[in-house]
Amino acid sequence: MWIKKFTDVNMMKKDMEIRTMKTEDYVEVMALWKSIKGFRIRAVDDDFEHIKRFLERNVGLSVVAIKDNHIVGTILSGHDGRQATFYHVCVDSKFRGENIAAKMVKEAVDRVNAEGISKITLIAFKKNLAGNIFWKSQNWKQNKEINSYELVLNEENISSIVA
Repeated sequence: MWIKKFTDVNMMKKDMEIRTMKTEDYVEVMALWKSIKGFRIRAVDDDFEHIKRFLERNVGLSVVAIKDNHIVGTILSGHDGRQATFYHVCVDSKFRGENIAAKMVKEAVDRVNAEGISKITLIAFKKNLAGNIFWKSQNWKQNKEINSYELVLNEENISSIVA
């Protein structure tokens, strides 16, 4: 089974590890998300129960980067059988420029590819200049042929932006 192949893979220097995200990581992951200026956190979708359900539905696809025994990067990754989506791709601002994001993306792409999925999508907000530069530098293509729409089914799922 592919999960054994990719579980707890050490992709970086000895002091850096990329491994599967676990529900036990939630408190530290949320603290990281809340530390990143401009990061969007949804009141319902990003609570513990919803993240737990996401990880259980997409076993072994989401990753965290660990440095100095702390989570310094995340990618939530899941698929519907046709295409995958990356959510909450981030690196702690103190550790940017160390190639952590690129290595996490490679690991997450390899995991999705092992599932037989041939396309990955993500959202990079227009105001996220660093994110947009990063994705272009990784040869991801901006899809200019579609419009993005959403229908809010739960008004309590408010999106807040970290100031």
